Amino acid sequence: MGANDIYDVSAELEREFGAIGTPQREAAIGKAWEEYNAQILLDARKNAHLTQAELAARIGADKSYISRVERGLTVPSVATLYKMAAAMGLTVELRPI
Repeated sequence: MGANDIYDVSAELEREFGAIGTPQREAAIGKAWEEYNAQILLDARKNAHLTQAELAARIGADKSYISRVERGLTVPSVATLYKMAAAMGLTVELRPI
């Protein structure tokens, strides 16, 4: 691409993940949200100065479970998310967007 070329992000996303509304695109969006939320939990744990083992002990889970959550391989239930937040000294807030 030259300096004056226009890069079509929508076309690239469609090429990579399928058209909007297709099962492939919806799966990619779901995976992206899982990875985004995993990163938020990882950052929150680090900001709370807890190791994976310490967080796991506080919520009654294994360290490997925390690792899987932080890598986006496991999605915690809502109840477990609330436990994790409380164990890190946080609350979960639901508010209108």
